[in-house]
Amino acid sequence: MIEPGNSPLRSIGESPLTPQLAMRVALLGGIALALFAIVFFRLWFLQVLTGDLAVREAANNRVRTVAVAAPRGAVLDRSGKTLVENRPASVMQLDPQQLPAATREAAATWGQKMTAWAATPRKQRGPRPAIPAPASAALEERYALLAAVLGISTKTINERVISQLAQIPYANVRVQVDVPTSVRNYLLERPGKFPGVSVDQVFVRRYPSGVGAAQVLGAVGQVSPEQLKADSFRGVISGAIVGQEGLERSYDRYLRGADGTKSITIDAAGRLKGQKLSREPRAGDSLRTSLDSNLQRTGEAAIGSAISRGSGTAGAFVALDPRNGRVLALGSAPTYDPSVRAKPIATKADYEKQFGAAAGAPLFNRAISGGYPTGSIFKPITALAALDRGVITPETTINDPGVLTIGTQKFYNAGRQVNGSLSLVRALQVSSDVFFYRLGRDSNPLKGQIIQTWARRLGLDRATGVDLPGEASGTIPDRRWRAEQNKREVAWERKSKKKCPPDCLYSDKRPWSVGDNIQLSVGQGDVQASPLQMAVAYSTIANGGTVVKPHIGMAIQSDTGQQLERITAPPLRRVAIDPSYQKAILEGLHQSTLGDGTSADVFSGWDQNKFPVYGKTGTAERPPRPDQSWYAAYVPSAKKPIVIVATVEDGGYGAEAAAPAVCAMLADWFNQPSRCSTGGSTTR
Repeated sequence: MIEPGNSPLRSIGESPLTPQLAMRVALLGGIALALFAIVFFRLWFLQVLTGDLAVREAANNRVRTVAVAAPRGAVLDRSGKTLVENRPASVMQLDPQQLPAATREAAATWGQKMTAWAATPRKQRGPRPAIPAPASAALEERYALLAAVLGISTKTINERVISQLAQIPYANVRVQVDVPTSVRNYLLERPGKFPGVSVDQVFVRRYPSGVGAAQVLGAVGQVSPEQLKADSFRGVISGAIVGQEGLERSYDRYLRGADGTKSITIDAAGRLKGQKLSREPRAGDSLRTSLDSNLQRTGEAAIGSAISRGSGTAGAFVALDPRNGRVLALGSAPTYDPSVRAKPIATKADYEKQFGAAAGAPLFNRAISGGYPTGSIFKPITALAALDRGVITPETTINDPGVLTIGTQKFYNAGRQVNGSLSLVRALQVSSDVFFYRLGRDSNPLKGQIIQTWARRLGLDRATGVDLPGEASGTIPDRRWRAEQNKREVAWERKSKKKCPPDCLYSDKRPWSVGDNIQLSVGQGDVQASPLQMAVAYSTIANGGTVVKPHIGMAIQSDTGQQLERITAPPLRRVAIDPSYQKAILEGLHQSTLGDGTSADVFSGWDQNKFPVYGKTGTAERPPRPDQSWYAAYVPSAKKPIVIVATVEDGGYGAEAAAPAVCAMLADWFNQPSRCSTGGSTTR
């Protein structure tokens, strides 16, 4: 029986739909339908009614971002004198849209070839892709007119156009930087004759102090594709100017500042539609260095003078504060005027003429990258090793008959001089080779290869960590090194199908011998060290065992001179040097500048009471070339102690070329009369 009010179609527990609820459901449904209709009709409007217009607008609004270079920060010497700063310069540009389409296509094709060529392993690369010629005779004639005004070649203009279009096809092409005002005005007044030419302003580096330091300061240039991938150049835009060498490279992140950006709107054909500055550039901060302008200038003049008078072909010098490793001066010769590289070199031929091998490779920093046998300035290291292991004491005397015989081999003093009975002090004073030959002989069988160990403790056979790129590690030969060289030689012979001897590349495959250790004891044989490494070694002996880390950067400053960041360089390590051993070595070095010492002639007019000089000559044999001249000196002072090491390639004996250069630098540093003369010592 069906009771009233109960329907058989209603589910158990179901509530009746009230009129109010039904109204709400209908209202929400209507709103959803309206929203859907709006979206539907808007999409229909965009796709059907205005689709073609949207495509055209998109094609006309392609935005590209280019860098707006920020002024780089200045580089200052220790007293705040400006070594490098900026100056505004006019740059002549070409609008890429005023060039034939064929030129832009040729640049894109060449860029693709260059990318593939650069990605190929060096040993598998073919010739570098050639830059295509101008697209037409008319374009070549146009380049020729422009070249005549700018004073460069048509070929140079074409190379710059192609290479820049390959990287940034929509940006103006920089044809010439630092255009004279008269040339700029001439071009701008004749737009019909020079279509597409415009002039912009950039900043180039200026060197107001007249101090060279070219290899130290370095140079800037356009960031490369490889650099853009590095973390140190994160955020840098293609085409930006960054530090490429020297301090400009080491401290680029401070000096560079923050480039601004400019948004360029182009159409589908690459035509410029408009541009605006998106972000203002922020100028870079300044770098204060430890360099002393006067000492740097004196060192460059002294080494240059030795070369100009025929006492050598190249050279380098380093001056350090032995207390903390601050680099007071550092130079390499031949050198060059750094302002020459502040703007692009006109042609490859000009570049080779000024910076190639025929010019003496002036870009090469011999002070930190040169690897040379050191000659007798190595002897204090041998002495320290022999004293430390008890091979000798400071009082030990050794007879020097002028020659040491090992089997059938004879090792002579320079000039076969006979020195008789010698202590360590006297051996350093007259630079007795035989005395140190014997130390090399007697050290060879001892466990630990003591001379090599001490050389490495003092900073040789490894990079010093100076804040300049390109430092060499050098070589201190030992048994393991000899075995590795022999393995390399065997592998090379197998690959090249050549036989050693006579065609030896790495080694003659002989085992390590006592003769090798004898040669090492006087800085000869396979020893390779830089002037900077030897300056660190002498600083360690001078200060009693602190191996300093050489550094040039001192602080980062704002353009108002406020210090923003202090640059620190803690010592690399501490080595234990017995004070009595240090005293004996320093006494020998001091005596070498007095009496019949090897550099006494050079310092004959020096005030030794006020500024005692502890110095050592070195003459390194480099057959078939002439001998290489070396000198290392330390002068203690309560306020301004200094270590200077100089070398002159093909300069002869140590007292002939290097010692007078060091003497001149010391005279400048201590404000003394420069009475330095060429020494007559013929010891090695």
